[in-house]
Amino acid sequence: MNTTPRLRIRRATLAVTAAALLPLSLAACSSDSDNSASDSSSSAAKKPSPEKSSDSSMTMDKPFGSACSTVPKSGAGSFNGMAKDPVATAASNNPDLSTLVTAVKKAGLVDTLNSAKNITVFAPTNEAFAKIPKADLDNVLSDKAQLTKILTYHVVGEKVMPKQLAKGSFDTLEKSKLTTSGSGTSYKVNDSAKIVCGNVPTANATVHIIDTVLMPKS
Repeated sequence: MNTTPRLRIRRATLAVTAAALLPLSLAACSSDSDNSASDSSSSAAKKPSPEKSSDSSMTMDKPFGSACSTVPKSGAGSFNGMAKDPVATAASNNPDLSTLVTAVKKAGLVDTLNSAKNITVFAPTNEAFAKIPKADLDNVLSDKAQLTKILTYHVVGEKVMPKQLAKGSFDTLEKSKLTTSGSGTSYKVNDSAKIVCGNVPTANATVHIIDTVLMPKS
């Protein structure tokens, strides 16, 4: 008679104890999980993020320079358009090189430049020609021999890469030398002309657009 009530009491006691301990156990598990997640999150936060590569040296595999922004974004006069045509034709599609193109035609050099292979042209802008007094420019444009001498002085018979511009000396088609100097994206030719848009590709040449007309020494 007494055994059953005692068993009931014992079972009830065990049930109450289990019920009391269960939340504590769950809380401990939850706390451990939270701490683990917190530690993981903290560890991730402390882990340094990879630094972005700052290639200040630049690969220089594309056109560079302040005047490159004025080149048309599309069409035959754009960088992509010029890359499809030989150099004299490509220049004729660039509105900033119209005076140069006129001079090249007067000198009869269109076919010579278009048929050459892997040459480099230092191409003066219209503003570069405008620096020359009009009377002097008219005289040069009317003198084919002198004009040819000046224009061929702007052409190097090899592909001049940007990295070669830092301290370069190159033979021109005019049979004398021109020099280049500078660094980064700032370069000069003969210490007088600035390259305002360099490394412009055409089908058969590399063009470095300059802000001053170069004059051969002799």
